[in-house]
Amino acid sequence: MNEKEEGLELRLDFNKLTQATAANPGIIPVAVQHADTNEMILVAYTNEQAFRKAVTDRSLVLWSTSRKELWEKGKTSGETFDLIEVRVNCEQNSLLYRVRPRRGGICHTKNRSGQPRNCYYRRLNMETGKLENLDP
Repeated sequence: MNEKEEGLELRLDFNKLTQATAANPGIIPVAVQHADTNEMILVAYTNEQAFRKAVTDRSLVLWSTSRKELWEKGKTSGETFDLIEVRVNCEQNSLLYRVRPRRGGICHTKNRSGQPRNCYYRRLNMETGKLENLDP
């Protein structure tokens, strides 16, 4: 079991943004939203190369800050996305990508039934401080 993805302990990575921008200059955050349901799918990063490829290919292409390469979301799992709309914030330092899953699934993680789930499948129990899996 991948403790980070499946565990019930809250272990927020408050250094991610600092590390990502230090090791990957020229990136901006991208919020990714399902165009039909308005579900928030994930928050990731793009750089100029990934942005241009995403717009040209009309596909969810991002910049992997850990691998330092173009990342087509879902290419490994098969849960890929069409890029439907790009929105930019007022300061032009972050983007909102509205996407549509090509196959229906969203996350690379699967529930016990083997079905892909939404990436935000755990919630914080504010009484206990523990995470609760909403789609085990």
